[in-house]
Amino acid sequence: MRETGAPEIPFVGRYFCSRAELIADGIVHAVGIVLAISAGSILLAFSVFHAGVWEYVAAVFYVVSLLTVLSISCAYNLWPISRAKWILRRFDHAAIYLLIAGTYTPFLAQLDEPATAWLMIGLVWGAAAAGIVIKLALPGRFDRLAIVFYLAIGWSGLAIGHSLLDTLPASTLWLIVAGGVVYSSGVVFFVWQGLKFQSAVWHGFVVVAAGLHLAAVMDLLVINRI
Repeated sequence: MRETGAPEIPFVGRYFCSRAELIADGIVHAVGIVLAISAGSILLAFSVFHAGVWEYVAAVFYVVSLLTVLSISCAYNLWPISRAKWILRRFDHAAIYLLIAGTYTPFLAQLDEPATAWLMIGLVWGAAAAGIVIKLALPGRFDRLAIVFYLAIGWSGLAIGHSLLDTLPASTLWLIVAGGVVYSSGVVFFVWQGLKFQSAVWHGFVVVAAGLHLAAVMDLLVINRI
């Protein structure tokens, strides 16, 4: 029997975490945010001397999307069980689409074929926008389908793999693929709700994968241009 005044929160059972799990998840998020701020600042500070205007704008979009997703994720996962947590869940899941599109943009901006570049940028951001709208407007629905959608957008670059191979440095490509593999492998822990420290493990994969992709942007816009 529900207690009088208890908040009606969908999936409330999924939110339970021990104190140790919350601390571990908080540490992972703190590490991720600190690294994103420091490494992102270094990226923007150095790339301003080597990147073109639109390349730099794309890098800014990437850093902002990374900090946004980590900050919202931290707030959502550490927030006490309440109606506010359910609202934060919408933004947390929606922000994943923002990060995927934001990550793609600096690399797609390098393509030698403008038509292909703008087509892919439009498709990636269009798909991300659709996913964001669904997550915000229809919270809690299509969660399993959303995982497939995340992966589909994330690996959509394979459709123009030959163009990316011809345009991007080999070291950048390896870092991009490595990050994608880590993200995709982490999905196993994203859906493994019953695993002890599940949230901390999943977010650990996110931090490592994001670090690899940030390194890829740094490699592309700075290291390979020195």
